[in-house]
Amino acid sequence: MKGLLLLSGGFDSPVAGYLLRRKNVELTALHFSGQPFINDQAEKKAIKLAKIIGCNKIIIFPFGKILGEVVNKCRHKFYFIISKRIMFRVAETLAKDYDFIVTGDNLGQVGSQTLTNLALINSTIDKMILQPLLGFDKQEIIELAKKIGTYETSCGPEMCSVLGPKHPSTSAKKEVIEKEEARLDIKSLLDQAFANMKVVG
Repeated sequence: MKGLLLLSGGFDSPVAGYLLRRKNVELTALHFSGQPFINDQAEKKAIKLAKIIGCNKIIIFPFGKILGEVVNKCRHKFYFIISKRIMFRVAETLAKDYDFIVTGDNLGQVGSQTLTNLALINSTIDKMILQPLLGFDKQEIIELAKKIGTYETSCGPEMCSVLGPKHPSTSAKKEVIEKEEARLDIKSLLDQAFANMKVVG
């Protein structure tokens, strides 16, 4: 089996990837770079983490401009939902030859990761999505990260939250999110980003 892992520089997604690798799933990592809003530290961390957990390669997808457009044109409380839905569209495009997409989502861990919002995000695409950490608490994830050797690399601020709202929406409705997304020229933004993505390893 082959999976495409959405890999940040944080704790959760590397542990999720490790759990699938333990089942002999071949993994390619996909990292969404937030440059120029953040430096390249998250990207460097993700590359290192991908190697630690045994990913075949890592795709670096330039996502900063898209995040900027979401901040500027959409209501801020929906930032996490809209950006994640766009990430899933990217992942589905890249995962045509993969069996499923893997994420480090954890139910209720942050304000936006409610059951309602996760269902709304997951419904963006038709590809199977595996979320092996859905029922884990943070301390369980931290302990696993220490056990598998990703903890030290993952330490530090979670850069994917830099542009996020202090009070994200916890119960968004599909029709509202689709109306917000219509403010964006998603196809044009993605076409430009796909032209500039790179593969490491």
